[in-house]
Amino acid sequence: MRRFLLPLCLAAVAATLPTLSAHAQGTQLWEQSSYNDFEKGTAQSVAIRSDGQLEVAPATALVATTPSPFVWSITSDAAGNAYLGTGSGTGSPANILKVAPDGKSIKLAEFKELAVQALTLAPDGTLYAATSPEGKVYRLPANAKAGTQPEVVFDPAQTTEKAKYLWALAIDAKRKLLYIATGAPAAIYKISLAQPGAKPELFFHSDDQHIRSLLLAPDGTLYAGSASSGILYRIRPDGSSFALYDAPKAEITSLALDSAGNLYAAGVGDNKAANLPPLPVKDAATVTATITYVVPGAERTNNNALIPDGSDIYRIAPDGTPQKLLTLRDDIIYALAVQKDGSLLAATGNRGRIYNIDTRQIGRFTDLAHLDANQAIAFAPARDGLYVATSNTGKLFTLASQPAAGPTYTSRVFDAGVFAQWGRIETRGTGSSFDLYARSGNVENPRQNWSDWQKVTPNAGSAPILAARYAQWKVVLHPGNSLDSVGLNYLAKNIAPVVDEVVVQPGARVTANPAQASQKTVMINFATVQSPVITFQQNPAVAPLAALEDKDSITVRWLAHDDNGDDLTYALYYRGDDETNWLLLKDKITDTYYSFDADLLPDGGYVMKVVASDLPSHSPSEALAGSQISPHFMVDTTPPVLTPLVAQLEKAGVHATLDAHDTTSPIDHAEYSLDAGPWQYLEPIGKLSDSLSEHYDFVAPIPPAQPNTPKVANPNEHVLTVRVYDRYNNMAAVKTVVK
Repeated sequence: MRRFLLPLCLAAVAATLPTLSAHAQGTQLWEQSSYNDFEKGTAQSVAIRSDGQLEVAPATALVATTPSPFVWSITSDAAGNAYLGTGSGTGSPANILKVAPDGKSIKLAEFKELAVQALTLAPDGTLYAATSPEGKVYRLPANAKAGTQPEVVFDPAQTTEKAKYLWALAIDAKRKLLYIATGAPAAIYKISLAQPGAKPELFFHSDDQHIRSLLLAPDGTLYAGSASSGILYRIRPDGSSFALYDAPKAEITSLALDSAGNLYAAGVGDNKAANLPPLPVKDAATVTATITYVVPGAERTNNNALIPDGSDIYRIAPDGTPQKLLTLRDDIIYALAVQKDGSLLAATGNRGRIYNIDTRQIGRFTDLAHLDANQAIAFAPARDGLYVATSNTGKLFTLASQPAAGPTYTSRVFDAGVFAQWGRIETRGTGSSFDLYARSGNVENPRQNWSDWQKVTPNAGSAPILAARYAQWKVVLHPGNSLDSVGLNYLAKNIAPVVDEVVVQPGARVTANPAQASQKTVMINFATVQSPVITFQQNPAVAPLAALEDKDSITVRWLAHDDNGDDLTYALYYRGDDETNWLLLKDKITDTYYSFDADLLPDGGYVMKVVASDLPSHSPSEALAGSQISPHFMVDTTPPVLTPLVAQLEKAGVHATLDAHDTTSPIDHAEYSLDAGPWQYLEPIGKLSDSLSEHYDFVAPIPPAQPNTPKVANPNEHVLTVRVYDRYNNMAAVKTVVK
């Protein structure tokens, strides 16, 4: 079976956050001019060149759809009949179908093996078929009828090597020899067609695992590509062999030869890996199977993935010089074919594409056709062009030599981001014989009530399409014309900026001066951002903002956006409790944070309002603004007021009383120290510290004298200190001496 088939930060310096928008005011241009741009659209009989050009493609047509999901091989005769080797990959018998040029088909033969891996026709019309895995080579006579019983001409089980896989066939008509490429082990056998009943002979043996592809040159030289080492061999008619090229890829899937003697080879897979991964495949009944050369048969899986690393195309010059022509990153090459005009075609999966490879300039190609199947598997000559066999699903197409009629390219849907007015369409190309159309809508899917297609005169007046958020264009090309770029001018409707969130952090200051080692930092984050904030590092706008801890400062930060991408400036207002008017604190701010001295606001409750304006991107008459109000916050820079500390010496210790009062925020906690000892937590009466006023009545035990300590003049004298903090960490202290 075919192996590849079917397949902030803690620093104290707060750097200015990056601007979230670019200059987006005025008329904008949506332009498509590169291969990557055009590839995102839909091409119908339009070829896309790698240098960014649309041109008319050859005509393609569906000839027949087979009952099998997989077509593994193809050959054709002089009358234009195609012979298809099929297989289901799920245990059903493999078949050979004969398809006439008009699409009518008959089943010539049926096999118990899973796939007809290779087909070739002798000059007298005899058809040879190789099946896999654990298959045989069969012969069908010329003009075979439906149900013909094929004759076995090669059975690997009868050989010493007992190969498990049959991969390719080649006929040397002059010498009347049939060559058979095998795998596990890698070998090539030859059978004399001039002698009926002739036994196969081992013609070539390789240390690799498989001989994957064969090509017979007019002079009788046989070229062979291997797997899994990716070696290209040249074998003379006398059996002498030479390794022409050790490819970077693991498997040589196809070979082609031009009239100048240049040999082309397609390589796929990672040559460094011990075993290449299997490629999942899906049939028309949505049954998915995985086919590999390592494990014959089918294994069900739920995925349909591409083989990694893409494909290479190599050219070996007549003097043996190798050169890599092209790498296709997302495609697997299954077949190569040289056209009469010398162009090189590549049939690929898993996107069913046919490429024309420029053999004169390295790296240049044309995306020629997109077939209605996952894999384009093989080529064969047709009356006017080529047959192309496909899998997933199993079909037969023709790729004609003449250009297609009515080739159409439809661009991807463009999102202006906001409601927009659409203007002139600019084009650049060769010739002017094409028809251009455009349409628009306010939902992403054009099928949902968009405007009708309107014909547009390029490089002239405004496009006659409705103002809307989304737009799309299409072009109908005519032979001899190409298109290099298409640009659509638009003017987005100005939308007011939005301030998404505002946070106020009392006791913090963002400063341009680096923090000292002894200074603490405060991380200012948005309430909607979950901690830890490291998960948001990909968006600098919401990353934590590092500020210095400073109880005499307040920092405000905000998050804003503008759907037009306009530059923004900000103004900051405040309003106290029981006030109705907003007072300006600072305007013309370009950062998304602002720190100020807390003493600018008297103690009390406040809210902040951030107003964002897109004035830098618009004239004053067109500028718009948006605002957001912060959660309520308190400003408290005044410490609590303490009554005198009343204390007396008692048997249990020093008994003391004290009252604390704060006009703005509740008392948070208190602590005492006796004789400069450690600070001890102090509970108020009632234990809860949650009011503006708290009363303390406590006894501080006198610690026993410690040995080896100096004697004091008066052992009955003690110093008691109490300090009280409010909720905003303002502290007041009082001391008394007890004797």
